[in-house]
Amino acid sequence: MERIAIFPGSFDPFTRGHAALVDDALKLFDRIVIGIGNNTAKQGLLTVENRKRLIDDIYAADPRVEARVYTGLTGEFAEAVGACAIIRGVRNTTDFEYERTMEATNHRIYPTLTTVMLFTPSAVADISSSTVREVLAFGRSVEEFLPDGIDITNYL
Repeated sequence: MERIAIFPGSFDPFTRGHAALVDDALKLFDRIVIGIGNNTAKQGLLTVENRKRLIDDIYAADPRVEARVYTGLTGEFAEAVGACAIIRGVRNTTDFEYERTMEATNHRIYPTLTTVMLFTPSAVADISSSTVREVLAFGRSVEEFLPDGIDITNYL
């Protein structure tokens, strides 16, 4: 039986930190579905379509990773794709406290789903999508924050 996990987030944009978590999750699961949350009330750097395209480009050669856009509850999305787990990244204690609360809520509503918290590797733990957006807003290069081969200007 194939073990599928979802990795939900806004991924605006998808960073080296996100990619490191996907790499770690692939050691535990057969397939990872990256769920791109679509909050229509929130104006981001990239459109949701371009976030998906960026992730699709990164994982074009790896059939174990798929990106999908979703709305609604993460647990519903997990059930729809047949996932047994939700992958969440933890960079620091603030992330941990937030994720622990989310895990408890998800477990109440979706008791068959397991939340797996993975620590973001220290080499990329300082990278966040909001930092990338801020650096970009000041006209600086963000290449070092993004997965190899990604030129953010192709997705703006």
